Amino acid sequence: MPTLTADPGTPSGSREAAKEAPKTASKVPSAKSAMAAGQPPADAYTARHLSVLEGLEAVRKRPGMYIGSTDSRGLQHCLSEIIDNAVDEALGGYCTGIEVTLHADGSAEVRDNGRGIPVDAERKTKLSGVELVMTRLHAGGKFGGGSYTASGGLHGVGASVVNALAARLDVEVDREGHTWAASFRRGVTGEFAGPGPDASFTRKSGLRQLSKTTRRATGTRIRFWPDRQVFTKDAGFSFAALTERARQTAYLVPGLTISIREEPAPPVGDSDEDHTEPERIKQEAFRFDGGISEFCAHLGTGEPVSEVLRLTGSGSFTETIPVLDDRGHMTPTDVEREMQVDVALQWATGYDSVLRSFVNVIATPHGGTHVTGFERALTSTLNEQLKAARLLKGDDKVTKEDALEGLVAVVSVRLPEPQFEGQTKEVLGTPAAAKIVQQLVSTQLGSYLENPPRGAKQQARAVLEKVISAAKARIAAREHRDNQRRKSALASSSLPAKLVDCRSADDRSELFIVEGDSALGTAKLARDSEFQALLPIRGKILNVQKASLADMLKNAECAAIIQVIGAGSGSSFDLDSARYQRVILMSDADVDGAHIRTLLLTLFHRYLRPMLDAGRIFAAVPPLHRIELSNVRKGQDKYRYTYSDAELNRTLLEFERRGQRWKEPVQRYKGLGEMDASQLAETTMDPRHRTLRRIRIEDASAATDVFSLLMGSEVAPRRDFIVSGAAELDPSRIDI
Repeated sequence: MPTLTADPGTPSGSREAAKEAPKTASKVPSAKSAMAAGQPPADAYTARHLSVLEGLEAVRKRPGMYIGSTDSRGLQHCLSEIIDNAVDEALGGYCTGIEVTLHADGSAEVRDNGRGIPVDAERKTKLSGVELVMTRLHAGGKFGGGSYTASGGLHGVGASVVNALAARLDVEVDREGHTWAASFRRGVTGEFAGPGPDASFTRKSGLRQLSKTTRRATGTRIRFWPDRQVFTKDAGFSFAALTERARQTAYLVPGLTISIREEPAPPVGDSDEDHTEPERIKQEAFRFDGGISEFCAHLGTGEPVSEVLRLTGSGSFTETIPVLDDRGHMTPTDVEREMQVDVALQWATGYDSVLRSFVNVIATPHGGTHVTGFERALTSTLNEQLKAARLLKGDDKVTKEDALEGLVAVVSVRLPEPQFEGQTKEVLGTPAAAKIVQQLVSTQLGSYLENPPRGAKQQARAVLEKVISAAKARIAAREHRDNQRRKSALASSSLPAKLVDCRSADDRSELFIVEGDSALGTAKLARDSEFQALLPIRGKILNVQKASLADMLKNAECAAIIQVIGAGSGSSFDLDSARYQRVILMSDADVDGAHIRTLLLTLFHRYLRPMLDAGRIFAAVPPLHRIELSNVRKGQDKYRYTYSDAELNRTLLEFERRGQRWKEPVQRYKGLGEMDASQLAETTMDPRHRTLRRIRIEDASAATDVFSLLMGSEVAPRRDFIVSGAAELDPSRIDI
């Protein structure tokens, strides 16, 4: 989701008290005298400087290596590791239900009805299966032992890492007719004297046998409290992210039921006095028997051009892996692997593409070899079919971007011991996946387009016409850009005449996109011409979420913004070529200004995305009111600016309590053009005084969904969104 965060200022330098050290230099032996005496000098680098981290110490010392970060993202990753273990049981056909609970005390619990973690002793370590999995890195049932044919975990560090980073972790296992339990504190086995992570703890190895169960009752329950010595103070679990992940997993594992529950935080203070309504328990449950066909339909936006196509199959490959022999030596051994491929795809009338890829139910947001194989097959197959249908002539070809326009696709593969790049598993690296996926998609998609099933002939033709239409639009857009370049080469300047450029191109350079000519006139006087450039736009720019690439480039305002930034657009955008270090959207502090910012952000999200990803897009925060004090006191400014009606009311009440008077009426700015240069500089443009909000994207797929919902061509989902949220809106905040 796109979020706004205040741009932090530069902290002032800290002072350190210094005391004169006693003169003891004569007592420290010099390097030469120490060497002569057969001793290393005091500052020499020796073996005493080396440290060996045992067991889970390395995880606590460098948690970022295992979970990415120690903020909310890292905490969410810990919970995902535990959930993934339960999902692996479902992949093997042993689990039908997973329950996740976010407790009010900040802990998280995952329950499943799988086989349960083994409770018998492992022959080498003599530890129970539960203790082994929870306390030893690279231990588990996913290293080719036959327990899992396909799983998301492959490094064997997930559960043990979560345990190491938990102030308390409790495990209960139903297996072999009993309920077994174990507790851990920061990775150490023991027992707690009471509930919660602050209870007294005693080190003690082994499992506790709690009660008897039926032989058929199996499952695992894990609850952990994050260690606040490791995670940041504000790190927390996200119910929304967890819900999206659960829905996604339920699509990928047909027949699996996943339920999510969040308990409300305990009330602060006396809730009876402020009459606030207590928070309700949030609950969601997901089960989809249609698999990724339903997922593909769920992701789709716009009017479908084709039905959901399902391409399934498998392929085998030989992989050379090191295997430990009886003498303890690692020997390269050829192993025959089988990979299952499941692809669902559907074209729609829109322009946006959605491609989700998974390996053993684990999302791979940055793709990998399976996505490479899919994209190659898609492009080559469509080129072949377009030439066969005589829609392409000569050496003309459609590109990957043409094929992906308006396409929603889900690519899922399952294979034993996949090769990922890093523990976060964002990119699949298994080389054979590209060839297997490419062969399967080429064969089955080609067969569908060449010999469509009964009643699907028009859909197959519509897909080909959709792709060729995208290619024509791309060619037209390229010709338009070429024409613009030729015009620019003949003109005296390649930049728009309305650009008020700055003199410097260093790291301070800023481009203000200003709403209206009146605001531009004031901003010219308020800016620092050394590093602040201005580009005015007239009113509301084109909504590019509804427009094609060619229409966007024909729009004067959009074309000017892309031209001034000077780094290209779309897939050809080069962040290093951008002419300015930051772009600041400066519009009025009213509803029209908010709409203009939204339209500009839509342009940046769709065609200048790397600027957003790099955190180089900001929103200026101009004031809404100016209060002029009548009786200014010593050390007090004559003018006070407020940025909302609520802040204005609070400020006036504060002045009233202090006995200060102000001139009536309070000035309300209707636009940036109403400020004089000194006011605009002081409140909005001067880096020493202004406030900027950095626009950043935390969840790329969620941000894309929001832009499609709010700015796309589909009216019905947007209307449903407005109607469903109307009850939560405060009418007094509506700017009419």
